[in-house]
Amino acid sequence: MKAIRRFTVRPVLPEPLRPLSDLARNLRWSWHAGTRDLFRSVDPERWAAAGGDPVRLLGSVAAARLTELAADRDFLDRLGAAAADLDAYMTGERWYQAQTDRLPAAVAYFSPEFGITAALPQYSGGLGILAGDHLKAASDLGVPLVGVGLLYRHGYFRQTLSRDGWQQEHYPVLDPNELPLDQLKEADGTAAQVALALPGGRSLRARIWLAQVGRVPLLLLDSDIEENDLGERGVTDRLYGGGSEHRLLQEMLLGIGGVRAVRAYCALSGHPEPEVFHTNEGHAGFLGLERIAELRAEGLDFDAALEAVRAGTVFTTHTPVPAGIDRFDRELVARHFGPQAELPDLEVDRILRLGMETYPGGEPNLFNMAVMGLRLAQRANGVSLLHGNVSREMFAGLWPGFDAEEVPITSVTNGVHAPTWVAPEVYRLGARQIGAERAEEALSVGDSDRWDSVADIADQDIWELRRSLRELLVLEVRERLRASWRQRGAGTAELGWIDGVLDPDVLTIGFARRVPSYKRLTLMLRDRDRLMNLLLHPERPVQFVIAGKAHPADDGGKRLIQELVRFADDPRVRHRIVFLPDYGMAMAQKLYPGCDIWLNNPLRPLEACGTSGMKAALNGCLNLSVLDGWWDEWFQPDFGWAIPTADGAGTDPERRDDIEAAALYDLLEQRITPSFYERGRGGLPDRWIEMVRRTLSLLGPKVLAGRMVREYVERLYAPAARAHRAMDPDSARELAAWKARVRSAWHGVTVDHVETSVTAATAELGTTLGLRVRVGLGDLGPDDVEVQAVSGRVDEEDRLTDAAAVPLKPVGSPDAEGRWMYEGPLSLDRTGPFGYTVRILPGHRLLASGAELGLLAVPSEDLAGAGLLMR
Repeated sequence: MKAIRRFTVRPVLPEPLRPLSDLARNLRWSWHAGTRDLFRSVDPERWAAAGGDPVRLLGSVAAARLTELAADRDFLDRLGAAAADLDAYMTGERWYQAQTDRLPAAVAYFSPEFGITAALPQYSGGLGILAGDHLKAASDLGVPLVGVGLLYRHGYFRQTLSRDGWQQEHYPVLDPNELPLDQLKEADGTAAQVALALPGGRSLRARIWLAQVGRVPLLLLDSDIEENDLGERGVTDRLYGGGSEHRLLQEMLLGIGGVRAVRAYCALSGHPEPEVFHTNEGHAGFLGLERIAELRAEGLDFDAALEAVRAGTVFTTHTPVPAGIDRFDRELVARHFGPQAELPDLEVDRILRLGMETYPGGEPNLFNMAVMGLRLAQRANGVSLLHGNVSREMFAGLWPGFDAEEVPITSVTNGVHAPTWVAPEVYRLGARQIGAERAEEALSVGDSDRWDSVADIADQDIWELRRSLRELLVLEVRERLRASWRQRGAGTAELGWIDGVLDPDVLTIGFARRVPSYKRLTLMLRDRDRLMNLLLHPERPVQFVIAGKAHPADDGGKRLIQELVRFADDPRVRHRIVFLPDYGMAMAQKLYPGCDIWLNNPLRPLEACGTSGMKAALNGCLNLSVLDGWWDEWFQPDFGWAIPTADGAGTDPERRDDIEAAALYDLLEQRITPSFYERGRGGLPDRWIEMVRRTLSLLGPKVLAGRMVREYVERLYAPAARAHRAMDPDSARELAAWKARVRSAWHGVTVDHVETSVTAATAELGTTLGLRVRVGLGDLGPDDVEVQAVSGRVDEEDRLTDAAAVPLKPVGSPDAEGRWMYEGPLSLDRTGPFGYTVRILPGHRLLASGAELGLLAVPSEDLAGAGLLMR
């Protein structure tokens, strides 16, 4: 029988145990080992049954056990210490409070998904895990962040396999009352809500749930409430589900509703209002429209409000391909805004112009969320150096006339939250070496001096640690594999072989991630005979642990999973290669430490960053990867291997896969397995242990989310806060009016004549040229522009590379024709083919970049000449 109504019955804790509730409802327990150990001791069996979730644990523990603990002096002492530690963590000064610069009073961080813990399943993959790690690292550093997302009633799907290996999706219903969440309440005790207007006089309402992520509040909007009609209740049903209108409503709720939720939270809690708004991918881009509407209500016109919003906005792009960006039909967006819908005071045409692909190669009838994100943000970044280059190329059309390297998109390479991803065994070894407090600081803030101490750990200790982690993984894999086969319909009598799956003394390779085609899950299967030889080698075998989910609508990805599962089902190799369904945070935390090699073989350069290899590295697992994402930036032969790529423009995709798979097999056969199995005089694999040591000491400080968040604070949040403060209403009006004047007058800006003090085709290194340039500024003046000399090496077609720009200064007054003369020195500071040009850019004190307006004037073709030859 089915219940007609469902309740959540909360336990009543005895008074001495009340601090357990506070500890359970602050998600710091998910990365604080001491707090988890305390909860485990409440009832070890129920803790395991609850999946390590304190809220579920406290909801199931017997009243008699609670009474017993309330009288247990040792437990109460530990509880008091844990509560005091959390209080000190929440209120004490941390890295952010020790900075001398005037940093933002608060930062609002918007993301469509957050991977904080398996107990709060609101993530699908790398974007969400990155967002969760960002929040945790901000908490550890004391950054006053407010997270904003949606609460999905079905989260992301759970994955099982059919008997023939086809992915099947299941969507369990999540009850927010059973999650580590609290409702945001108004002063009168009623639930706080936000509302959006929909076409036809309807409305979309959402209540606000609060997850406390250490020091960081995370606001999650939930539309499944009685005040909504059935359709609106389903807006937050599934992560990345539904059609175009469903996705548009999700993103309107995230962006517009999210700003309203932040305002409500700050008013009710006293939290400082954010000075900076950071949108993690384009899904939350509508937040800029809501902020424009707020400023319109305060008396600014649209253009001035746009400048004020841009000043304090940071946009991070994660996708390396246009197909990965949400795009909506113009008509669909137009229907949801304007007088009969949301933001009625904003002109629909102005809204549409922010997202339309009005550049060469764009689709003029599509509204692009990433394009809107870039137009609404004065600062933008990719998530690795290589991805920054890819992003500048991909979005160069928004800044016509500028070379891709000058497109104002920088890079902040992702990092991972070490306290979440480092195995307890690894942490204990580090704490034994340098002390618990220093080890904790090394993992959260990052300090290369502390990581250098890895050099002092004995080889035997490192090897015993690696072996014990591998053994733990083997046990975990067997348990999960047995459960998977039962779900596939196998009986217990069929599963005796699982007790022999994997070997704790065999080189173990991990591969786990989402399964779009570009990540090439099945590249390892290109030559099955060669793979079988690797798996079954009599002296140097390898074994694979593989996991991953395909998007429910991606049948191509599901076919890849099925192909791999069928290979892994082969009785000849099934003890050496396994596919584990339902990849998520709980599995990942066991998988990374237990693997010796982390494999990543995407099509370069389609991996924006690829942080799973970072998590593996923090546990002493070595990376074997295509030079893509972060590995392209930090790879050294000291601590891993690079798979050569065959990414020439003329390479056939099938042939490319064959070439790169062969390179993968070669590395495994000729370099990797010998390093793992060859023993030195002491009976240990000396070369392997040294690579583990270098992975920890050299990569460890780099891959931390603490390093990443510090970079965001110093390079993006602090400048955005300064720009926000400078952009008062008068300044915003001034900048908007100036931009309009410059755009309308730019046709009159010209470079008319260039002459230098050296006319020969060669010159000596160290020579300084004198440049004189005559320019026409039309209706503009020298205060409106910057005239620059740009110099650097030249290629065979006289294109400048590795260029540097220096400003030239106006001399005297305009001539009779209204032309201005500019002068300046140009140093010849490198040998070889060298050239220069002159250009004019708009210039204003409130611009973040000279490329911001996408306006540029350069010499005409008849003025251009070949570069100088230096010697």
